[in-house]
Parts: sequence; structure tokens; C-alpha cells
Amino acid sequence: MTCIPLSDDSLKPGGICLACSYYCHEGHELVELYTKRNFRCDCGNSRFTNNKCNLEPNKSAVNELNSYNQNFRGVYCTCSRPYPDPEDVIDDEMIKCVVCEDWYHGRHLGSNVPTLHDYGEMVCGSCMEKHTFLWQYKREIPDQDGVIKVEVCNGKADAGENVNEIKIEDTRSKIMKTEDRGCLLKELNPVVGHGAVFFSDGWRKYLCRCDSCQTFYETQGLSFLLDDQDTVHAYEEQGKASGETGQPSSRYEQGLKALSSLDRIKQVEAIEEYNNMKIQLKEYLQKFAENKKVVREEDIREFFSGMEARKKQRVDVQMPYFCH
Repeated sequence: MTCIPLSDDSLKPGGICLACSYYCHEGHELVELYTKRNFRCDCGNSRFTNNKCNLEPNKSAVNELNSYNQNFRGVYCTCSRPYPDPEDVIDDEMIKCVVCEDWYHGRHLGSNVPTLHDYGEMVCGSCMEKHTFLWQYKREIPDQDGVIKVEVCNGKADAGENVNEIKIEDTRSKIMKTEDRGCLLKELNPVVGHGAVFFSDGWRKYLCRCDSCQTFYETQGLSFLLDDQDTVHAYEEQGKASGETGQPSSRYEQGLKALSSLDRIKQVEAIEEYNNMKIQLKEYLQKFAENKKVVREEDIREFFSGMEARKKQRVDVQMPYFCH
């Protein structure tokens, strides 16, 4: 907001990464945008005329694949208000649309908001109007018998007047046979409606994946809906899976696994050196934290170069001896 003030309508919106917020824009007025699907840091490019990126000086002038919405100007929802809003006294949660990635007040979504654990993702009313085919995939939460209710409309004014029950297994078999039977979307009954839609967990797997639909998703800018790794739930499941399988999920865990393969003497040596490095590194990084400076790659290289030199001096003075 400091480099691209809202008062200047001639400036295009832009955003920066967390590192640049510390290293290049310290003390500036910032708005946190959370995650954005099509975005990379703009710091130092043509959108920031008075700023040069200290972390990556040779940036492209424009990030052509970036997508900007009103959030980049610090406002959200259909009411285009900031969050938190000092003038809003109503306690209301903000919910993110998985398509446009804007955030909405629950009371402004044009539909009843279910409890947090009763839906997986939300698509706002504006995106549902823009991508009307998504209405045909609107499903309720499966009941205990594995039945999902599909709202259909056969020329009626109300989308919920006729309700058919379809077994989940039947829908899955249709998806698996899409290549043989053609487009699944054409087999679903047309649905009309208005307002936001709250989709249940796993709703994306019911999307038709025939060649025609995949081309259609691409033209609509919705190919990400077919990406299994696009949802927050997918990231959470990846973390759980790595823990259940016992596979190392971090370099720290990989280090522990390597340590266990050494003999007792080498384990003691490695642990001693690790503890020395941990203490020295903490003291080194504390200075960056106190000054609110970003730790760069060259800073880390400098630390380990200095540690290697100190280790060599220590070894030259006295060679350790271990009794076998």
C-alpha cells in the first residue's frame, strides 16, 4: 500500500513475497493476501516504479502469468471492504472462493452457510454465474448409506423441487467409463440456481475428464480443478501420509536416519558437532531476527565457511582420541 497507494488510480495493483516485505519494504503499510494460485513476487518490476528488489535485482519487468483481484487493493467480498473492517461491528467469518480466490463475508454469499466441517470448498455466486456448468455438480453430503442427493431442475423455477438419489458408486463408475461412454456432463440433468455453492469434500473427483471437458476447463481457466494437489486438504493428507508410512518428510528426519546407521563413536562425534553448529547458528540468526532482516543464501554460506575455518583451527590444535 505504500509503494502502490490506493489514492493513485493510474497505478496497477501488485504484490510481494514475505521475504521482500522484510528486506525491501520494511516499515511499509502491507496487506496480507494469504495464498494466491497465479502469483509470483512483483517487487522491483514495473509495477513498483520507486523500488528495486534487493533479493533478486534482475527481475522481469512484468509477471505475465499473474492474476490480480480486488484483494491486491486491500478490499474483499461483494461489499469491497477491508479486513478487518473497523466500521463493521458484526461478527462474521470470511470464506474463500476456490475459483476467484476472493474472500467473502458469510452473510453476503446469498445462501445459507453450513458449519465449517459440513463442506469442503466454496464457489461464490459470481463464479457460479460465470461457470454455470458447475451447478450440475452440486451435491449434498453423503448419508450413512452412501447416497448423495443431486438437485435437478426440469424446467421448474426452483432448483430443489425434484430430488434424485444416486449411489456414489454409480457416479464413480460413470467417471471411470468416461472414455468409453463419452461426456459425463451431458448425462447429468441441467440445474439452475443462484448464490454461492458449498461443495462437499472430494467434489472435484466427480468432474468429467473427457477430452472435450478438459479443453473446456482450459478455455474457462479452470484446469486447476483437476489438479489433485490444488486443495488445502491435499496438502494436509500428504503430511499425514508421510508420517504413516514412516518415510522421512524432512531433511532433519533424513539426518536422523543417516545418524542411526553410524557406529557409536561416529554418532558421538556427529552429535557433538551438530550441537556446536546449532548453538552457533542460533546466535548468528538471532542478529537477523533482532534487526528484522532477511537471511540470504550468501549469509548462510558465510556462516558455514566461518564454521569450517574454526573447526580446522580446532583440529590443528588437538586431534581427538577415542579408545576402541
